[in-house]
Amino acid sequence: MTRAAVLGSPVAHSLSPVLHTAAYAALGLEDWSYGIVECDEAGLGPFLAGLDPEEWAGLSLTMPLKRRAMELADEVTDLATAVGGANTLVRRDRGWSALNTDVEGIATALTEAGVPTPASTVVLGAGATAASALAALRELGATGPVTVLARDTARTGEVTEAAERLGRPVRVAPLAEIDRHLDTDLVVSTLPSGAADEYAKRIADSRADLFDVIYAPWPTPAATAVAARGGRVVGGFPMLLHQAVAQVRLMTGVDDVPVDAMRAAGEAELVQRSAQPGV
Repeated sequence: MTRAAVLGSPVAHSLSPVLHTAAYAALGLEDWSYGIVECDEAGLGPFLAGLDPEEWAGLSLTMPLKRRAMELADEVTDLATAVGGANTLVRRDRGWSALNTDVEGIATALTEAGVPTPASTVVLGAGATAASALAALRELGATGPVTVLARDTARTGEVTEAAERLGRPVRVAPLAEIDRHLDTDLVVSTLPSGAADEYAKRIADSRADLFDVIYAPWPTPAATAVAARGGRVVGGFPMLLHQAVAQVRLMTGVDDVPVDAMRAAGEAELVQRSAQPGV
């Protein structure tokens, strides 16, 4: 049996088991299994030390493990180092390799939706996903200005440091001043569920397309408002899907990953969850 799993805290809500298991089924990998493990930063080291290297192929990592994984890995890719976080550990001959597939997930989601490379971008929020968004914009060839709007500008050090490492310095401003910055091509909201709702009308009144990392509940008020105006909208599920596609490729070594099967399984799971209050 070859094993993989998603780790984090909290992690019970993760869609990763559904996506990866669908990929294994479509690929005929009957001897592969994908689990879910509640694990905090203190527990990651002991957990890794207890894994059989002949049995475990890789791990998906959610918060709060993305920095700790880099510290424990035997090697870290340049992209993960630049972004400041790894969401993937893959077993190599020389040990654990830490990688970031969130960047690919964002870039592919935007491309798939037909969002043109923006001349300017506003990012709402200053956490790990914001840093990955900056890297994705770089991958897409965006060279225009990026403004990061944060609820607390004193807590933007990590994203501004990531921007410097990526060679794409950003401007920082208070989220409360959003009205001053919406003359832009793309708004990327990395805020938690509900936090961007009060800005929905203002974003819709701009000319910007929207990428909102929330995937449940979906659509968000901002997504609904921008779509009604005729703007392009990308949700968090395509990002989650495509970062998982990259993880499956890395862990299994299979280049032709069954994206459609993974998408169908994930969408079906989201529909089922939406019909179950509290899930």
